[in-house]
Amino acid sequence: MKKLIIAAGTGFLGQVLVHHFKNKFDEIVILTRGKSQSINGIKYVNWNAGTFSGWEKELENATVLINLAGKSVDCRYTKKNKKEILLSRIESTKILNKAVLNCQNPPRHWLNSSTATIYRYSLDKKMDEDDGEIGNDFSINVALSWEKAFFKTETPKTLKTALRTSIVLGKNGGALIPLKTLAKIGFGGKQGKGIQFVSWIHEDDFANAIDFIIEKEMTGVINIVSPKPIRNVDFMQKLRKAVGFPFGISMNNFFLEIGSFIIRTETELVLKSRNVVPKRLLENEFQFKFDTLEKALQNLI
Repeated sequence: MKKLIIAAGTGFLGQVLVHHFKNKFDEIVILTRGKSQSINGIKYVNWNAGTFSGWEKELENATVLINLAGKSVDCRYTKKNKKEILLSRIESTKILNKAVLNCQNPPRHWLNSSTATIYRYSLDKKMDEDDGEIGNDFSINVALSWEKAFFKTETPKTLKTALRTSIVLGKNGGALIPLKTLAKIGFGGKQGKGIQFVSWIHEDDFANAIDFIIEKEMTGVINIVSPKPIRNVDFMQKLRKAVGFPFGISMNNFFLEIGSFIIRTETELVLKSRNVVPKRLLENEFQFKFDTLEKALQNLI
């Protein structure tokens, strides 16, 4: 019996993985803050991501554990939200470490979310897993603490992989939805100076990469990004073309600050230059279906 556990699997990325793996595992269990139930052959089990309550028994004899838990960073970075962003990642990872160690037959492979934001703002250098330079700000320090909580506990019977994931573009969720809306109403110009790099990946390549990592038993840190980061100005130009809108009003930093305050988010999400490449995936000959933004947008839009 092949069994997949997805912690916090009811969101956009979780559902992408459920769709991809539904015919590849005999059993899929979603750990959720919602009620325990079974829907369309998927078992949902309640957990609070912080204490044991019976959910931990599901990890016995699991083939793969994927942890996606963590408060969304699409919010204002108030003191309260910053604390929740950090603790939601650290506490869920720590309790899963305890659960894995308590298993008689623990999951063979555990893949834990991380983020491509762990690298510094970069216009000058592509960041890979070997030579990428770690920066120093709130988001980066969250990522560092997250990975530390994951790796510092040794799990002799369980392989561990941290997924440094970029922006995932999808038809029914992720960052593409609001960006597409902006482009359709004429606000699809560059954001800020437009020179910042966007690291992205199509939802199908995201799921395929996870599948590939499991199959190849790849461990350590892996960048889950497309091979070609693109500058924001070019990203928005290609998006306008894809949605069929002839022009796009640009938004400078001042108006982005106002806009992000109104919709309760942070400008960092669009202004940071994430110049990240998937060195380890490419070295292991992973094949991207959507290696350019044009291909991805043509498929998604």
